[in-house]
Amino acid sequence: MNLSKISIVISILFAPSFILLLRYFDFKNVTLLYALFMFAYLVVLIFYKQELKTIFAPIIYFTFLILAYILSSMEFVKIIPALISAIFFLLFLMAYIQKKKLILSFTKKFYKKKLGEEEERYIAHGDGYWAVVTFINTLIQLVLAFYASDSLWAFYSSVGWYIYFFIALFFQIIYGKFYITKANQ
Repeated sequence: MNLSKISIVISILFAPSFILLLRYFDFKNVTLLYALFMFAYLVVLIFYKQELKTIFAPIIYFTFLILAYILSSMEFVKIIPALISAIFFLLFLMAYIQKKKLILSFTKKFYKKKLGEEEERYIAHGDGYWAVVTFINTLIQLVLAFYASDSLWAFYSSVGWYIYFFIALFFQIIYGKFYITKANQ
């Protein structure tokens, strides 16, 4: 059973559905509903013996939803996407520092064509770029969590960061084409 796709759907729907439900129900009831849902989802993930990397985000959701419920704090709800983004930042930063070539391994896994020598060299240095991209995303998430309207926070936390990452990927690809063309001259 591929439960990682369910996690993606949850991350997209979490913020906008949470804000929508707040229009009809009080904060504590909505928070408790989401916390119970996350707990049930965690039980399913554990039952199907998912890896820690798969259950880590739902653990963050559950923990901070419980804190939000206990403290009646919307900020604890809004900080969840920022924490998940910070985890990705740390993942890419550690890969960059330890020279693990994380982006290169992902590319080889999902890109079926054989990479040229220059392409591989360029992609091998991508961890630093994505550490910067995810750091900026984390900062955006934090600013939105504390200073933006609920609607703007919900938009960015659901689809806005996908748009941001797509733009970052586009720039990486365009620069890569320039880099490889220049290296081949």
